[in-house]
Amino acid sequence: MKLLIAVDMEGISGVVDWKHVDSTHAEYQRFRHVMTADVNAAIAGASQAGVEEIIVADGHGYAKNILIEELDERARLNSGSPSPFSMVQGIDSGVQAVFFIGYHAHMSTMHAVLAHTWSSASVSNVWLNGEIVGEIGLNASVCGHFNAPVLLVSGDQAACDEAGQWIPGVEVVPVKKASGRQAAECLPPVISQRMIRKAAEHAIRRYQEGKAPAPRSTDLPVRISIEFLNTLQTDQASLLPGVTRLDGRRIEFQADDMPAAYRSFRAAVSLAS
Repeated sequence: MKLLIAVDMEGISGVVDWKHVDSTHAEYQRFRHVMTADVNAAIAGASQAGVEEIIVADGHGYAKNILIEELDERARLNSGSPSPFSMVQGIDSGVQAVFFIGYHAHMSTMHAVLAHTWSSASVSNVWLNGEIVGEIGLNASVCGHFNAPVLLVSGDQAACDEAGQWIPGVEVVPVKKASGRQAAECLPPVISQRMIRKAAEHAIRRYQEGKAPAPRSTDLPVRISIEFLNTLQTDQASLLPGVTRLDGRRIEFQADDMPAAYRSFRAAVSLAS
């Protein structure tokens, strides 16, 4: 069995502040270790359940966060940016199932640690086929295109709730309970990582028993709408061919399938940044 572990940082154990995930701050170095340990817990649990091949996709920022020298030797690491599938790099390589580790809720979520959608500096809201979506839904939909179900999501309670809405039946590991955007009651990493390991093993065994969530399906053509934070960003994103400007801060486009929609979405956000 081939597993992809897609990793973000805002939902990692103990993270509550932008300094924790910003490479220009000293605090970031602490949480790189915690991030890698959360990933290792997922690797250990999946391996215990019999997974033979594991790819890890570093999906935060410029994808150079996970400490490869501390990564479990049973995995391979996709690092660096840009890559064809970004946060789920490797999904097109015959992956059979996916874990999301360290994920967060979408921008408009109340009581969610560091909630945002792709870029906290430019994106206000995103809609996928008319439904508000965050990185959980976007990435799960890309995985679904390749018939790979998301079996497990770790993050704060808001991310776990969002995951349940987009992926019914998904295993969730709430490692912290947010009381605001930059405040939460956090489990010590030794506890949360024990939970991640146990949930990872359980999620794989459910998959092996035919009890896993179904791959996320998306109606075609795919319609993406993006609301930016200001009109200059929308001016810039509107330069992308195929985009329709809806108003001062919103654009919309269609794509034939989810990978094409994902590429156009990333391009529009890059232009706006």
